[in-house]
Amino acid sequence: MNKTRARITSLGRCLPERIMTNADLEKIVDTNDEWIRTRTGIEQRHVVEPGTPTSVIAARAAAEALERRGIAASEIDLIIVATVTPDMLFPATACIIQDKLKATKAWGFDISAACSGFLYALTMGAQFIASGAHKKVLVIGADVMSSILDYTDRTTCVLFGDAAGAVLLEPGEGDEGLLDFLHEVDGSGANYLYMPGGGSLNPPTHETVDKRMHFIRQEGAHVFKYAVRKFAETSKNLLDRNGLTTDQIDCFVAHQANVRIIDAASERLGLDEAKVIKNIHRYGNTTAATIPLALGTALDEKKLKPGDLLLMASVGAGFTVGSALCRWSGFDWK
Repeated sequence: MNKTRARITSLGRCLPERIMTNADLEKIVDTNDEWIRTRTGIEQRHVVEPGTPTSVIAARAAAEALERRGIAASEIDLIIVATVTPDMLFPATACIIQDKLKATKAWGFDISAACSGFLYALTMGAQFIASGAHKKVLVIGADVMSSILDYTDRTTCVLFGDAAGAVLLEPGEGDEGLLDFLHEVDGSGANYLYMPGGGSLNPPTHETVDKRMHFIRQEGAHVFKYAVRKFAETSKNLLDRNGLTTDQIDCFVAHQANVRIIDAASERLGLDEAKVIKNIHRYGNTTAATIPLALGTALDEKKLKPGDLLLMASVGAGFTVGSALCRWSGFDWK
């Protein structure tokens, strides 16, 4: 009996209208355009208007995915939201999005896996499809990173942007859809990329605010080395497990953290540069939204077509690591 696989049948994106260029950052922090470009590949990033929560851009991306598929929100069975910037600690942002969309039959929840969040949510949603429990699962990666950035810290504030991406999962046919995945965590790396304040360890106080503990902290050199190694290692292990070589990959969509990380990992894998999707120069690191945004870029550039073998990979705070293999089924993209 053929195994039911989950396939991506639609995709939606939401990018805030406001754009912050490297020149804009030069005015507020000690940095410059050349430094940012050469070290990260980023030229600009989108940021929300102050006070805009994650649920707003997430719901817009989800609504676009539903509209593209031509279905009503009432047909959705489950909503999974990957984010590290929820509207609030509780209720889950998935609940708020469910209400915004009027997805009256859906249940849902959030997951926190930082930059690997979308892949974790995607593979989790795929299991509900594969088991037969659900027919339509909405997976959203969304973050308002500007809400947790310290714009006096030039090592972190130049890296991130705000965005949301959403995909719809439905049962596939034959070998189309999600073929396999490989995820890891390495909690020993927790203190290399984190936000110390706001949880039960350091609940909000005047002291935590004064010490700027509610913003991202990162040891960039360590994160860079770990990401390059794990992007390649986990992807190679996944391919080996499925008896595949990198030559058979048609499209590589990696988490867009730093163009040098993507280039180094692609080189280690021996991937043709034409197969590697990069859009970090336009959006920066949008955390859980980077992979769905990059899938959209692959479709825009006609680098992803039905039947293609798609490899996705991510590394994020935690450390979290993800890799997924998909036989792309395709859908109308305009």
